[in-house]
Amino acid sequence: MTETSAHDASSAEQRSIAKVRVWDPMVRVFHWSLVVTFVVAYLSAEELSTVHEIAGYIVAGLIAFRLIWGLVGSKYARFSQFLRGPSQTISYIGDVVRGKEHRYLGHNPAGAAMTVALLLTLAGTAFTGWLLEDEGRVAMLPALPQIVSPAYADGDDEGYGGGGSEAVEEAHEVLAYLMLLLIAVHVGGVVLTSFRHKENLARSMVTGDKRAPSPGDIS
Repeated sequence: MTETSAHDASSAEQRSIAKVRVWDPMVRVFHWSLVVTFVVAYLSAEELSTVHEIAGYIVAGLIAFRLIWGLVGSKYARFSQFLRGPSQTISYIGDVVRGKEHRYLGHNPAGAAMTVALLLTLAGTAFTGWLLEDEGRVAMLPALPQIVSPAYADGDDEGYGGGGSEAVEEAHEVLAYLMLLLIAVHVGGVVLTSFRHKENLARSMVTGDKRAPSPGDIS
């Protein structure tokens, strides 16, 4: 091997292992704090009401922080950097199906859509949980649609109260189960993307670093 070719090979290797900081510390702390807090909230729902309520307030606080950080945070934390329109998101998903998707340094369009879905569902879960802490809060709402059977609504008034509270309780549970579904899809997407692009995305959310962009990557 000539000196020139050896140098070129060395340069190519250095490019392949070069790292760039993508996720700032606040994004990483938010992400893993949300994971832990949601698990605590879910596991404490039946038996540890006080712990469940505290976890719910922490989740609400984390969501509020992420909304603010999405406006004033670092480049890849900002919504303006990663949010895409429906057509671009659908096009990206089609590329994934065909195995031809581009690598994104930040959130890819599907990941961005999932981020929004998770935040909205968590916000709804936290809000309905907050309503259930006080029947007076439910009374301030406009008439709620009947999403439970009349026999249950007019029965023994188990749970948090009357029909309105029961509707909110039902919505709270539905949103919690929806969160589990979204989390499963999210984890599946992370695993698939990590495999396709040969980088550990979960680890990058710990270290903050990802492989430097190559030609064709979108940064």
